[in-house]
Amino acid sequence: MTRPLQATNLNMQAFAEAGVPLNGSTPLQNLQRLAQEIKGLQPDLLINWQAKPELRVGGAGEMAIWLHLTANTTLPLTCQRCMGLVQITLQTDQWYRFVASEDVAMAEDDAAEEDLLVLGPQFDLIEVLEDELLMALPLVPMHDVCPEVPVFSAGVLDVPENPADKPNPFAALAQLKKK
Repeated sequence: MTRPLQATNLNMQAFAEAGVPLNGSTPLQNLQRLAQEIKGLQPDLLINWQAKPELRVGGAGEMAIWLHLTANTTLPLTCQRCMGLVQITLQTDQWYRFVASEDVAMAEDDAAEEDLLVLGPQFDLIEVLEDELLMALPLVPMHDVCPEVPVFSAGVLDVPENPADKPNPFAALAQLKKK
């Protein structure tokens, strides 16, 4: 009997050798950093994702572990124009290649099109998924066309009736210069 794969505690070598995709739906409330961005957290919001491992022959003839991660969801965010609720669809489609050490990752990062991750004894797929979704969030979520026309107001401007009555802020400096 084989143990089912756990997305938070993956042995990437065994996962890649098996070559079987891992599909899942993770409740948004399990992704605490992403959940903080949501207006009115709803317990039924799900992140649908799929992780496909591959073993590929590298440039020096060694086997390299690759991971293709895709995910999608729709999240309620605050429109920064009208401050109302806006439904934003997030999608990610990312390739990762696992390397032996942080030094190798740093050396190969500039030339690699894929993201490089260091191969460790355990891999937390859900943490990487959350990172990708956080990066996919729009900087300024907005409706294409707001359902309500936003009211732009900075408050009431206090302007003196006669501008000549307003004291000159540089008058005090003139007094200092005379001394």
